[in-house]
Amino acid sequence: MAHVGSARSQSGQAAVELVALLPLVAALLVVAWQLVVAGEAAWQVTVAARAAARAAAIGSDPGASARHRLPRRLERGLRVSEPRSGAVEVSVRIPRLLPWLTLGRAHATVAFRSQELDR
Repeated sequence: MAHVGSARSQSGQAAVELVALLPLVAALLVVAWQLVVAGEAAWQVTVAARAAARAAAIGSDPGASARHRLPRRLERGLRVSEPRSGAVEVSVRIPRLLPWLTLGRAHATVAFRSQELDR
């Protein structure tokens, strides 16, 4: 009979441990998803920087080209600059999942030679 009571207390203990671990599992999932979001922002800013540099190389507007390549959720924090001739730097704010979390910006700099014809 002592074994039956022991089995019941063990099953209750497992449930308590599961409930205690759920917040940790949820936090790990949020951190993992935030890493995915940050990685996607870094990828997208590189794509936008390449498009902006191509636009600048042919004499077009690099800011409009970068904005056109970005998903809408990244457009609001877009910054485009030309730090030196032939180079374009693009940066966006990394979207955050938690309102109190600040992750900074993703940056990419790309340079192409100018393709304008000499007149």
